[in-house]
Amino acid sequence: MIQNMSQAVLILIVVNVLFTVKGFGDHLFFEKFKFQVNQILKGEKIRMISSGFLHVDWLHLGFNMYALYLFGDIVDARLGSFGFLAIYFGSLLVGSLYSLSYHKNELYYSAVGASGAVSGIVYSCIMLYPEMKLGLILIPIPIPGYIFGVAYLLYSIYGMKNRVGNIGHSAHLGGAIGGFVFTLLLFPQILRENLLMIIFLSLPILFLLFFGKKLNV
Repeated sequence: MIQNMSQAVLILIVVNVLFTVKGFGDHLFFEKFKFQVNQILKGEKIRMISSGFLHVDWLHLGFNMYALYLFGDIVDARLGSFGFLAIYFGSLLVGSLYSLSYHKNELYYSAVGASGAVSGIVYSCIMLYPEMKLGLILIPIPIPGYIFGVAYLLYSIYGMKNRVGNIGHSAHLGGAIGGFVFTLLLFPQILRENLLMIIFLSLPILFLLFFGKKLNV
């Protein structure tokens, strides 16, 4: 399995593990590099990237890295390592920017995790292969990727608005939007290959752009 993994995906997983383990054992390190609104507004912009390499526990880390392993290799194989890395870091940054915008009045809002970046990779993978089948623990029947993608964004919008769980829904949503935009920029021919699916996958994003303020999202 590891020998077939792309070097870019493997390096990101190793860096995430090392950074997270350092955070586990060093509280000051964790506090210095986590996403926190007031510190970012004071100028500590590095937190918008560094927070994506910290995790709260092994389960959090394991889930994100497993998703990165599953979907990252597919994106890397299709777009190359440069494209994969551009989408990963672009989605991480867009996820952080969206979270900062949404929580700008909550000065002590904080978050960690690679979920924004991984969400972008997952959404990119679905755009590239919308008919791919995805099996989920709670749904025993595999569902098409494009259905999962739209449902994921709609749930993220709902979760963000209603504060569902201790989850950074805004980062997930922003990351997926980043994945959508950067995939189109890097691989515009996808519009010829899967135009109807891309339009379908864009619907939650367009809904958010046009009606988000009315919904206080």
